[in-house]
Amino acid sequence: MRKYAALLLLLLTSFVARSQTWEIGGSAGATAYVGDLNTNNPFKPSGGFGGVFVKRNFDRYLGLRLNFVYGQISGADSTSHIEQFRQRNLSFTDQLKELSLILDFHFMSYIPDAGKNIYTPYVFLGAGITSYNPQAMLDGNRVDLRPLETEGTAYGTKTLVIPFGAGFKYNIGGKWTLGAELGYRYANTDFLDDVSGVYRTFPNPNSNAARLADRSGEVGAGPAIIGSQRGDFKSKDLYGFFGLTISYTFVTSKCYY
Repeated sequence: MRKYAALLLLLLTSFVARSQTWEIGGSAGATAYVGDLNTNNPFKPSGGFGGVFVKRNFDRYLGLRLNFVYGQISGADSTSHIEQFRQRNLSFTDQLKELSLILDFHFMSYIPDAGKNIYTPYVFLGAGITSYNPQAMLDGNRVDLRPLETEGTAYGTKTLVIPFGAGFKYNIGGKWTLGAELGYRYANTDFLDDVSGVYRTFPNPNSNAARLADRSGEVGAGPAIIGSQRGDFKSKDLYGFFGLTISYTFVTSKCYY
C-alpha cells in the first residue's frame, strides 16, 4: 500500500506542476460484493472504502483518472435467507487495494466555476489491478485462507479488474465538486472469497485447512460430501464501491478552449 501511495504522490506533484487542467480528489463510502457467498444482491453492503485520485480533464466531457482505493469486502452464510447456505456456514473478509485508470464521460458540458452547467451525470469505464487476501476467523484468530488451499487450488495475490459504473457531480462552489458514484469491478478471479468449486479431502481432518474448508459441522449440518458443490461454479467474482467523491479542479482561462 505504501508504494501505491508514494506513486500517487509523485504523479500528483508532477502533474500539478506541469498543467492547470488537472483535478485531485478523494472518495469514501460502502463496498458491495457478488460472489459465492452473495450470489444475487449487488447492493448488499459488504464493508467500507476510502480512495484518492488524480485526473486529467481533456475537455468539457472527457477525463482520465488514476485511482487508488483501499477497501474491505466480506460475506457470511450465516446472514443468508437460504437454508442451504446457512448450513454451508462459510465466511470471509478481504482487504482490497486497487490501482486503476478510468475514463470518465460527462453527459453535459461541465467545468467547475467556468461553465454554464453546475452539474452533470457521467459514466466511466477502465482497467486496473487489485491485490486481495481472503481471511476467516477460527478460534478467535484471523487466518489467511490462500496458503491453506481449501479447495486444492493455488491462486495469486493480485487480479486484473475492469471498473465500470455511473455517477453524478455537482459544483458546490468555486472549483470544488461533490459527486455521488456507483461503480463495480469485474475481477479476473473467482477466489476473492476463497470459494469456487468443490469440497476436497485432507490428510489431517483436524488441520486448519480442513476445518475452514468445511464449516457445516459447526452448525450441526455436516460433514459435506467430498466432491460435492462448495461454490456457485460461476467463473468470476465482482465487487463494487458506492459513495461520495469530492475534488478540486485547477481551472484557468485557457483551460478546455
